[in-house]
Amino acid sequence: MDDADRGPWDDAPRGLGLVLDEERGALPYSLVHGEALVACAAWAVGEAGVDLVDASVPWSELAAAGADLVLHDALCPMTPPAFIAACLDRARRTGRCVVGVRPVTDTVKVVAAGLLGETLDRDGLLAVASPLVVPARVLAAVPRRPSSDLARAVADLAASGHAVDTVEAPPEGRRVASPDDVRLLEALTSPLG
Repeated sequence: MDDADRGPWDDAPRGLGLVLDEERGALPYSLVHGEALVACAAWAVGEAGVDLVDASVPWSELAAAGADLVLHDALCPMTPPAFIAACLDRARRTGRCVVGVRPVTDTVKVVAAGLLGETLDRDGLLAVASPLVVPARVLAAVPRRPSSDLARAVADLAASGHAVDTVEAPPEGRRVASPDDVRLLEALTSPLG
């Protein structure tokens, strides 16, 4: 690799990474651009300068490793490696957890006692995307593996007193929830030509 091909993360210490595919049904194995979503997500983590760790590694070993941990959702397969690396860098600089988010574009209503209520202001809402980066210092204080649901993991970290910074993920970093979403993501990320 020559200097023109190097990213800003190439000289940084490598973090550890887990690609989350559990509790997501078969969708992580759907194809985008001819590759499984989970494979695309794993490739992005590796290209971001993060060493993938098998999900079977005990939590105690990960927490004791002294490395930052990147949790990447297999349902955000096209998240650019540079964005993952930037989140990792921010977590290292600030000592705070960092999570990628996307703006909420759907209409969100309050439901109380089975009745549809007011519409919430979308400007105050964020959708958790990926990655969630947990700095080594915070990781050492987390007693068990975070939830594979990144929104729940963020809420648990915040409830435990850990600051969590949000960073807007690029459009291609959106989370898919259905085969239709996968087709939309494929169209969004297809090269022109």
